[in-house]
Amino acid sequence: MGHAPIMTPDPIRHTAFLVLDQVASGRHTLDDVIDQAILTAHITDRRDRNFIYALSYGTLRWQGQLDWILNQVSNRPIEEINPKVRNILRLGLFQIRFMDRIPTSAAVNTSVNLSKTVVGSKVSGFVNAVLRNAIRRQDTIRLPNISRDPVASLSVRMSFAPWMISRWIKRMGVEETLAGCETINTIAPLTLRANTLKTDRQALIHSLKADGETPSAAPCSPLGIQLKQANRTIPDLAGFQTGSFQVQDEAAQLVTFLLDPKPCENILDACAGLGGKTGHIAQLMNNTGCITAADHHPEKLKRLSREMGRLGITIVSPCKVNLNKQSVVSALDCFDRVFLDAPCSGLGVLRRHPDAKWRHSAETIVKMADRQFRDALPSWRAGQAGGYDGLFGLLNRARGK
Repeated sequence: MGHAPIMTPDPIRHTAFLVLDQVASGRHTLDDVIDQAILTAHITDRRDRNFIYALSYGTLRWQGQLDWILNQVSNRPIEEINPKVRNILRLGLFQIRFMDRIPTSAAVNTSVNLSKTVVGSKVSGFVNAVLRNAIRRQDTIRLPNISRDPVASLSVRMSFAPWMISRWIKRMGVEETLAGCETINTIAPLTLRANTLKTDRQALIHSLKADGETPSAAPCSPLGIQLKQANRTIPDLAGFQTGSFQVQDEAAQLVTFLLDPKPCENILDACAGLGGKTGHIAQLMNNTGCITAADHHPEKLKRLSREMGRLGITIVSPCKVNLNKQSVVSALDCFDRVFLDAPCSGLGVLRRHPDAKWRHSAETIVKMADRQFRDALPSWRAGQAGGYDGLFGLLNRARGK
């Protein structure tokens, strides 16, 4: 008797599954893994890469609703399902529920084949049964009623953790929370910041249009450009290789204008990360003066250095440093300005980072606030005997209250 043939999974869906699997481990963010996964899988076609992005981001964006539905159509609670099988089911159900152009049969069959390869043939029947039950019942499943239980309703309908919805309803009410959730769940445009050391915004818009893109000026940042649907990957966009722009959210662009750096100054970028704001600071300084780009992740600093090279920026000195060390604190007086983009929960950018919806709890938000206070520059805290009250007092004085 011959052996059963080994099923080869769809490489696109298999790559999306690997992304979800790595994110679910809790050790990686979506941004950390998706591009590397596509590169490792040798996915070169633009449409295939876009499909992987749509599957990965979409499944994570709607994970809460997907899990709630899976609990309705499975004979096993979602938390008791093998984590790999759980992600295969989410991926399949996302296609069934949210991707009209994907035939339901294709969503089921590719999920079954994926389960055979990833977990083994024993679970393929379970995957097939759950997804086909979801198809049969998709017109009869009723989501929680908003008038009876607004927290449960919005957490399922809008796919957010119940603790987030409860927190927002207490602060903003049901209607504003719903509106906010709808906005967060829309796909954000790609936002660029023109590098004025190389070009200006209008010239970059013209260049992108000539290359077949449909850019528009961002409404708030004078350097911002939005692409609602880029036809190319970022490295293939006109001007990327020559350093004419950085990818940066419009809100992040505005923050550097508040710093208001001047040419020839000596500036500390205290949590530089990958260098988005560092590059902007250097632009506003006209690439004269000195920027110390501090971070405690060596790999981030390596990437920052490469980015500064691409942009033609020569005034940045990367520095691996722990800001809580007294030796660093004593050196703060030598800087004209200090910029601190402290580590945060990321809940303000859920639109671009849907995986953060499931990475935090109400407890981790408190811990993150404590960490921010510990990491705040001690010079800010000098003489602030009131702890948090002192910090809030500083903020209120800045607001004129």
